[in-house]
Amino acid sequence: MEFEDHLEAFKAALPELKGRLKANALMSEITWFRVGGPAQLLYMPADEADLAYFMKHKPLDLPITVIGLGSNLLVRDGGIPGIVIRLGRGFNQIEALDNHRIRVGAGVPDMKLARAAAEHGVAGLSFYRGIPGSIGGALRMNAGAHGGETRDFLVEARAVDFEGNVHVFSADEMGHTYRNCALPKHYIFTEATFAGRAGDPEEIQAENAEVVAYREEKQPVKDRTGGSTFKNPPGHSSWKLIDEAGLRGFKVGGARVSQKHCNFLINEGDATGSDLETLGETIRKRVLENSGIQLEWEIKRLGIADVMGEDLAQ
Repeated sequence: MEFEDHLEAFKAALPELKGRLKANALMSEITWFRVGGPAQLLYMPADEADLAYFMKHKPLDLPITVIGLGSNLLVRDGGIPGIVIRLGRGFNQIEALDNHRIRVGAGVPDMKLARAAAEHGVAGLSFYRGIPGSIGGALRMNAGAHGGETRDFLVEARAVDFEGNVHVFSADEMGHTYRNCALPKHYIFTEATFAGRAGDPEEIQAENAEVVAYREEKQPVKDRTGGSTFKNPPGHSSWKLIDEAGLRGFKVGGARVSQKHCNFLINEGDATGSDLETLGETIRKRVLENSGIQLEWEIKRLGIADVMGEDLAQ
């Protein structure tokens, strides 16, 4: 399937644009699951100013979707209509500040922040070493692992809204709760400042190594997966609920529940977006029947399900 091509209209209306634009860009090439149809128009801004310029002067009022590394993302087979914005190299800056603070671009991988914190003797951020996403996603989802969460260390975040205005939000204004941010989706995070505490670089590096070892032992890090699939219900672990429902290794098409960690879905090589989503919905149904608990998706599902335009978003 291909969408209507608006590339030339955007190029004509944005003569000073520095970022890259691509029509009908296959999302299966940039998501960790390696599935999904095309983005109608993929935009990769050069920097924050370029993003603001694009948002102010874009010629068409198309839907806007923002993605990061593509790790915690399931794109449906019909693709994503409208504009998909992906923050890349222009948002990869890392700067050590006074008082054990670090300023990072929203495109920085979480694990890279953990490594930088260790190099600069900033303790407390080692939990990021085990999160396969970017800072932008961490801000949007209040990403956390190993007892730490984004809200525990965030000082402030910068964002560009859909009108091209730049904003700065304090940690309190972000309204973080479990795997959620209170700010509306029309804010695109571009940068964040975190505050840790004084620490010994070698000790912090050792903590990072422990996180990596745990992840490699417990999670299917070498498979095509999207990370943790479902949020943990209050007082429960999703993987245990899935395992107790007899779904370890359960398969739909080319998608399978990981044998290593039941809260991870695996693309065994030929899965479609439909296979993965059907598997996830089957898990939710079986867990509800078995335990009375309704699992909530943690992975973000985007796009239309098929060429007929059916949208299964929940």
